[in-house]
Amino acid sequence: MSSSHSLTLPGWLALLLALACGLIAANVYYSQPLVGPISVDLGLPPAEAGLIVTVTQIGYGLGLLFLVPIGDLVENRRLVLSLLGVCILALMLAAVARDASVFLAASFLIGIGAVGVQVLVPYAAHLSPVEIRGRVVGNVMSGLMLGIMLARPAASLVTHLFGWHAVYVISAILMIVLGGVLRMALPRRVPEAGMDYRALVASMWDLVRTVPVLRRRALYQACLFAAFSVFWTTIPLVLAGPAFNLSQAGIAAFAFAGAAGAVAAPVAGRIADRGWTLPASALAMMAVAVAFLSTHLISFGAPGSLALLVVAGIVLDFGCTANLVLGQRALFVLGGELRSRLNGLFMATFFLGGAFGSAVGAWLYSRGGWTAASWLGLALPLVAFGYLATEFTAVDRERVTA
Repeated sequence: MSSSHSLTLPGWLALLLALACGLIAANVYYSQPLVGPISVDLGLPPAEAGLIVTVTQIGYGLGLLFLVPIGDLVENRRLVLSLLGVCILALMLAAVARDASVFLAASFLIGIGAVGVQVLVPYAAHLSPVEIRGRVVGNVMSGLMLGIMLARPAASLVTHLFGWHAVYVISAILMIVLGGVLRMALPRRVPEAGMDYRALVASMWDLVRTVPVLRRRALYQACLFAAFSVFWTTIPLVLAGPAFNLSQAGIAAFAFAGAAGAVAAPVAGRIADRGWTLPASALAMMAVAVAFLSTHLISFGAPGSLALLVVAGIVLDFGCTANLVLGQRALFVLGGELRSRLNGLFMATFFLGGAFGSAVGAWLYSRGGWTAASWLGLALPLVAFGYLATEFTAVDRERVTA
C-alpha cells in the first residue's frame, strides 16, 4: 500500500512543491531567448542554431514518456532527487561548455532531468484529499507555469548583465539548494507493487486506447499550448520590429507582465473541485481565442497597442493555464496507481502541441507576419472548442468529465 494514504499535504509543503516545480521547469526554457548569443559563442551556424532549443525539448519529451511513468513503480522522492541530480550535472556541464557538441549534449540531459517536475505534480495529488485535490494541483501548477513564463525574461536579463554562462551557473546552484531542501522535506511515497518497467511502458498504449478523458484532455491542451507557443515565439519578433522597437530589456519586461496569467492555476483548481470542469474548459478556450482576436483591434505602433498586447498575453496565459489545471484534475481522480503514467502521456501530448505551435508559428510569421501567425493562434483554441462541444452530450459527460 502507498505510504501516502496516511499523509496530507500541509500548506508549507504545497508552497515548496510549487516553488520546486517552477525552478525545475524553468531549465527547459532558459535557452530559448539565448539562441543568438549561445550559437555565436559556440560557433554554431544559423541553420543549426535551433538545435540549442530542440535537443532540450527532445530530452524532455523522451523523459515524459519513459521516465515519468516510473513514478507508478518506484519511491517518488528518490526518483525526483535522482532526476534532479542529472539536471544539476547537466547544468554544470552547460555552464563550462566551450564546444557546441558538449553544450548540446548538456542541453539534452537538462531536458531529461527536468522531467522531475512531472513526478512532483502527481506526487502532490497523492498527498491531497480528493475534495481539495484540484486546489492543491492548481497551487502547485501555478508555480510550474510561473517558472515557464518567467524563465525567458530572467535568462535575458542575466545574460545582459553577466553573460549566458551565468544563467546555467545560477540555475545549478539553485538546483543544488533545492535538492537538499527536498531531500529533507519530502515524505516518502511508495507506489503499490504490481508490474515491472516493461509492463509499465506497454500499459501506456492501453491507457490511451481505453481512457477517453486522457485523449480528450491531452488534445484540448495540445491545441491551447500550441497557441501559447505561437504567441510567445512570434510576439518578441513583433516587439523588436519597427512598430515597437523594444530592446531585450523591454521584451523581458513584457514577458514578466504576461506571467500574471499564472494566477489562473489556483482559481481553476477550485472550480474543478466544485465540478464545473466542462464550462470552465469552454471559457478557457474562448479566452485564448479572444486574446488573438484582440490583437487586431488596433494597428501595431498606435497609441495603446502595446498595452493591448500585454492584456492579450495575460488573457492567453490565463486560459492556457486554467485548462492545464482542469485537465490534470480530471486525470488525477482516475486512480492513484495510474497518475504518473497518465501525467506523462498528457504532458507529452501537449508538449508536442507546443513544439508544433513554435515551429509552424515561426514559419508563418516569416512569410506573412503577425497576421498569418495569429490566425493559426486563433484556429487552435477553436478546434479544441469544437471537440469539447461533443462532450456536452449526456453520454460523453458521464464518461469523461471529472
